[in-house]
Amino acid sequence: MEKRIAIVGAGISGLLACKYAMEKGFNPIVFEARSSIGGVWSQTIESTKLQTPISYYRFSDFAWASSVTETFPNHNQVMEYLKSYALHFNILPQIRFSSRVISIDYFTPRSEDFPSWDLWGGTGKPFSPTGKWNITVKVTRHPLMVYEVDFVILCIGKYSDLPNIPDFPINRGPDIFDGKVIHSMDYAAMGGDLASEFIKEKRVTVVGLQKSAVDVAAEVATRNGEGHPCTLLFRRVHWLVPEHFNTVSFQNLNRFSELMVHRPSEGFFLWLLAFLLSPLFWMFTKLVEIYLKWTYPLKKYNMVPEHPFLKQIVSCMSMVIPANFYDRVREGSLILKKAQSFSFCRNGLVLDGEAAVLETDIVIFATGYKSDEKLSNIFTSTFFKNCITGSSAPFYRECIHPRIPQLAILGYSESPSVLYTMEVKSMWLAHFLAGNFKLPPVKEMEDDVMKWEKCNERYAGDGYKRSCVSVLLQIHVNDQLCRDMGCNPRRKRWFLPEMFAAYGPTDYANLTWPG
Repeated sequence: MEKRIAIVGAGISGLLACKYAMEKGFNPIVFEARSSIGGVWSQTIESTKLQTPISYYRFSDFAWASSVTETFPNHNQVMEYLKSYALHFNILPQIRFSSRVISIDYFTPRSEDFPSWDLWGGTGKPFSPTGKWNITVKVTRHPLMVYEVDFVILCIGKYSDLPNIPDFPINRGPDIFDGKVIHSMDYAAMGGDLASEFIKEKRVTVVGLQKSAVDVAAEVATRNGEGHPCTLLFRRVHWLVPEHFNTVSFQNLNRFSELMVHRPSEGFFLWLLAFLLSPLFWMFTKLVEIYLKWTYPLKKYNMVPEHPFLKQIVSCMSMVIPANFYDRVREGSLILKKAQSFSFCRNGLVLDGEAAVLETDIVIFATGYKSDEKLSNIFTSTFFKNCITGSSAPFYRECIHPRIPQLAILGYSESPSVLYTMEVKSMWLAHFLAGNFKLPPVKEMEDDVMKWEKCNERYAGDGYKRSCVSVLLQIHVNDQLCRDMGCNPRRKRWFLPEMFAAYGPTDYANLTWPG
């Protein structure tokens, strides 16, 4: 009997999951809430570009069009690339658009037993003879529909749908403000023309200093100019790097650089190497700090972060600065303002420590998303909700929760290049679905997860809950996946390139899988 696989989301990870499941002979059904593929790329601000060099942001077996010559293509070019990939591998017929998954509910005649299973799902295999998932789907202008499937792959991402907007005391929040308050998600959804009209000749304040905040503020400042300057309001300063820094960084992602980083379950020899070589990593990050302070007027605008650049890297908070960002600041179209807290009043914002009101017409919160809450909300089971909530690194191989059977989660782990990292995981998952290997006991998977969490905490400190130390060890992570699949993890032809050449997507093309 054919096993039914459901994929929730048709972003990058959803397309990959579908493509590799199809290669293994499955006929997956993909539910996509929007009317197009692409995930966050289908709904982003006009000025958005890749932060990852094009040679690292590509599918292993599908090159960019020859007409795309930029190192960092814009969002329209990315969307065209994704559409071409979906057409080339005939993925579109598997997708049901405008189909929002409301909930998923696991059921089995022995449902009371699954929290105490020794093996994942009772067997360590992807499918169960009794366990199924019920998926409740809302299709536009249709009643709710329920689908019964054998396996679910959640590809809902972290940066969409459930915006994080701070709470405010009574009578000090947006409700008393005469202007408009939106999230950067809403601004992106407007599209270029509507967004431009929305902020035209308005005093705009953007709250936050993550990538979306910096991009939105730079775009508003460029559109409105000095006559109606945009204020970028933030609590904590982060390091912002130029595009070419990311090019150099990716070119140095090799096995030698990974020897500088401590890893989970390392033996004494690897521990010693990391101990001896780690000063090189520290020196590199210090040189980056010096370079950024020399290149940009950070001291002049009080934009020197209090934390070291190393901590920002391992906390997955490295951000590319928009072109001409500080030119906008110099000319007065972009105002940088730091405040530990603020509240609303009728005509603007009251900043902590300042007597004068920051008068504004529009406030755009670029304060991220409630990712864990979004993920946990999709489960009907309270037990499964609790498995997700409050756990900083709950996934084995970054995609399997040891206590949630017949389900995988792709595209949720932090990464500078989600396409590269997700493709190998999609290969691994398809290999698992095909029955070519079993998962280890639940306890062993949980121990592995905890070792990664401790490694994250070692480097990121209080920021470990969003740590991406695994990205600094991406080759090591892919080695683990390759060994699980029975593939040779050494992808280069001889020793010197194996040790010192950068690893990228094409190194994992055409993996030979048994079965």
